[in-house]
Amino acid sequence: MSDILTMANVQRPLPVVDDFNRPYWEAGAAGVLRLTECANCHALLHPPQPVCRYCRSEDIGWRDVSGRGVVVGVTINHHQWDPKFPPPFAIATIALEEDPRARIISNIVDVAVDEVRVGMRVRARFEHHEDVWIPLFVPLDEPDAELPVDETAPEDHRRWIRPMLGTERIEDKVAITGIGTSAIGRRLMRQPLALTVEAIKAAVADAGLTIEDIDGLSTYPGGPPMGGFSEGGVSAVEDALGIRPTWYNGGSETFGPAGSVIAAMIAVAAGIAKHVVCFRTVWQATFAALQRAQSASNASPYGAGFVSGGGRVPGFSGPYGIGSAANNLAMYASHHFHKYGTTRETLGWIALNQRRNAGLNPKAIYRDPLTMEDYLSARMISWPFGLYDCDVPADGSIAVVVSHIDTVKDLRSKPVFVEAIGTQMTERVEWAQSTMTHEPQVLGPSAHLWTRTDLRPDDVDVACLYDGFTFNCVSWIEGLGFCGIGEAKDFLAGGKNISLDEGMFALNPHGGQLSAGRTHGMGFVHEAVVQLRGDGGDRQRKNARVAVVSSGGLTPAGAILLRGA
Repeated sequence: MSDILTMANVQRPLPVVDDFNRPYWEAGAAGVLRLTECANCHALLHPPQPVCRYCRSEDIGWRDVSGRGVVVGVTINHHQWDPKFPPPFAIATIALEEDPRARIISNIVDVAVDEVRVGMRVRARFEHHEDVWIPLFVPLDEPDAELPVDETAPEDHRRWIRPMLGTERIEDKVAITGIGTSAIGRRLMRQPLALTVEAIKAAVADAGLTIEDIDGLSTYPGGPPMGGFSEGGVSAVEDALGIRPTWYNGGSETFGPAGSVIAAMIAVAAGIAKHVVCFRTVWQATFAALQRAQSASNASPYGAGFVSGGGRVPGFSGPYGIGSAANNLAMYASHHFHKYGTTRETLGWIALNQRRNAGLNPKAIYRDPLTMEDYLSARMISWPFGLYDCDVPADGSIAVVVSHIDTVKDLRSKPVFVEAIGTQMTERVEWAQSTMTHEPQVLGPSAHLWTRTDLRPDDVDVACLYDGFTFNCVSWIEGLGFCGIGEAKDFLAGGKNISLDEGMFALNPHGGQLSAGRTHGMGFVHEAVVQLRGDGGDRQRKNARVAVVSSGGLTPAGAILLRGA
């Protein structure tokens, strides 16, 4: 029997309380859990909303509920993100008995670590701090529950896909004509804007263009260089290079770097610009090193860094020790494990494949061989994720040039053409309320992609799939139809189906973010172009003609299908 999770030594960050959420945080004083409810259709709504997403009524009030629910996703966090929140502790997603569509993220307490599981029946109890009563959950001495189903079954997202309006497609009007990277490494200790300029110059030269030819800029997330996530965005790059764009784009509410590439495609197809350079710069590893040097903080390039600080935290999950997207995605992985029999070995075949490919990529950060024994024995981060399930924080910049199709014949580069894009959102963006079986935002874009092309998954030679964590890849493999929903365990067993030489397709030939380094999505676009040009060297997939790229992890996501000249 392992230690009982009491969390008595935790110093919780407290939530921001306002008129909007006060009934939720104060209800525990009366020993009840209180959520907003639609007076028209009686749906429970969490987080609180001014309108019902189900019937669109604005007649919203508060309702006391039983506090009973079932664990639909759980992770045991083993990594110390914050010294005030020592591990191990359990973070869970609980579907409420009255309306399982309403879910709460919380901690499970008063239970042994090895007894926390998906399907466990729980009830709320409250921990009083200052002016708030924080809901925690304790197990009930009852048989496990049958899991509630998602609003849309994972096999059924195609029913939401909106058909094309006509035969005219932006995909037919654009091509990727240039790619470039800066140096990429663990801690380069370089100015992030310098990395961006290096990548942009390389991409523009690769396209056979000059800086003066570039009339558009597109990036994700843009904005100030906060937390190692950006070089400062479009404004900083324009000021440094003097491009004077006719069109520009930057923002975080898109599906990562591929979102900025598709935005560029739209602008080019519309005739606003001829050549748009898209760029993505990360320097989280250097940022974390600088933070540690300047203070006694535990700033981490793996996640959010601080879980708590001097002030209060917004939202409804702040008090529960979530220090990384690893905690959130691990809860979805646990649901997949429970429902489909997926195992840690399933995830391990992803990690081993990426490392094997990285050994053929001289620019990859981690190239040493990795065995399944190495994978399974590595220290745990947030169950079921161990060290090798998590991508490698890095510094670097990658740039891509999107050009109008009419300019391609005049360029010296070998163009890569766009076959289809998948962008439709069919799931809730709110993490705890979204699809539980897979990484949220995968199933909609995947279904959308295949409605814009006559090609099918069997036509794909290279799959450059987002792998911030191994489970991202599992979700995309199933979502894109390379195997059936819930069949990843058998499909990935032994790793042959995804291998560079023998696979049904080659998965992340460069090593992905798990071994080559976290470039936050743009590295997949770059590798797809390398493969379709036949420039992969030792890691080249023979006769690669079609590649799919996915982008986004727990955020709005999207996919692009590319084909060679």
